[in-house]
Amino acid sequence: MLLRILHKTCYEYQIGINLAQHMVHLTPVDTGSQQVQAHTLTIAPEPAARSQTVDVYGNVRTFFSLQAPHETLTVEADSLVQTRPPRPLPDSPAWQATTWEAVREHFRYRAQAPYDAASEFGFSSPYVPRDDAFAAFARPAFAPGLPMLEAARRLMERIHTELKYETASTEVNTPALEALKQGKGVCQDFAHIMLGCLRSLGLPARYVSGYLLTQPPPGKPRLIGADASHAWVAVYCPRPEGDESMAADGADSKGIWVDYDPTNNNCGWGSPGEDYVTLATGRDFADVSPMRGVIQGGAQHTLEVAVTVAPPDEIAALQEA
Repeated sequence: MLLRILHKTCYEYQIGINLAQHMVHLTPVDTGSQQVQAHTLTIAPEPAARSQTVDVYGNVRTFFSLQAPHETLTVEADSLVQTRPPRPLPDSPAWQATTWEAVREHFRYRAQAPYDAASEFGFSSPYVPRDDAFAAFARPAFAPGLPMLEAARRLMERIHTELKYETASTEVNTPALEALKQGKGVCQDFAHIMLGCLRSLGLPARYVSGYLLTQPPPGKPRLIGADASHAWVAVYCPRPEGDESMAADGADSKGIWVDYDPTNNNCGWGSPGEDYVTLATGRDFADVSPMRGVIQGGAQHTLEVAVTVAPPDEIAALQEA
C-alpha cells in the first residue's frame, strides 16, 4: 500500500520569540514492513542552523535553531511510504513453546549472561514506571505456561476491551498509572499502560510512534488535516536456543519484535497492519515526541497540528478541489 502523510505543526506566539532550538522526529524509517519513497521537511521561518542525525534507537531526527525574533513557527513534513502486510508469526514448535515465563527468565539478571540489547526496554522510563498496579492488571492475560506472543495478544485485547478510548480525557504528560486508574485515555495512554504491564512482569517492550490510515465517517468526505499521530507497542520475543527456522525471514540473531496496537486490537510482526506507518521507536513518548524544544521569549502560544494519511491520489484530488 502506498501512503502519503502530511504532518503540519503551527505555533503562534503572543509575544515574539527571540531564540529557539527544536528537535523533531517526523521522518519515517525504513523497516522490513515499509520503505520511504520520498520525504521533505519544510520549516518557516528558515532556520539559522539545521542538521539531521540517527539516534541510538535508529530513528531519524532533525535539529534546527532559530536565532532571529519570530512570532510564528510552522513545520511541515510530507512523506511517501510504501507499506507491506505484517509477516506471519513464527510457527515452528520451538517458537510456539517459548512461554512468557521463559522470556522473563531470559532477561533476569545473572552473572556473565549474554548481552541482549532488548534488555534496555525492560526498565522503567520517564513516562512508564514499573509498578504492582500494572502487574495486577496484566496477570489475567498471563496464564502460567502461555506462549509469550499469545500472552501479549491477550493483554492487548484486555486493554482494548476494558479501557475506554476518550479524546481529551488525558494530557500529553498524564502519568500512565493515572490513565489506568481512571480507565480511559488515548492511544499514547494505551501504549504506555501496555508497556507498564509488560515491564512490570519483567518483559521488554518499546513504544512505537507513527500513523494509521483511517476512513471518514459514512457519507462524509476525507478532510485534509483531520487525522492524528498514533502510538502502539512492540513486544520482544528472543529466538529459542538452537532454532534457526526464521533466520532467512527477517529475524535477527537475537529475536523478533512483534507490534501490538491496544487502541485498535491489531497485531503483527513488523507492524500491526499494512495501513500503519512507523515513524520512530523508543522507551516511551519522551524519546520520540514529534517536536520538542526550548525557547527564549514569550511562553504563551497557540498550537495547531494537522495530520493527513491517505493514498497519494486522494490527497492530490483534495488539494486541487
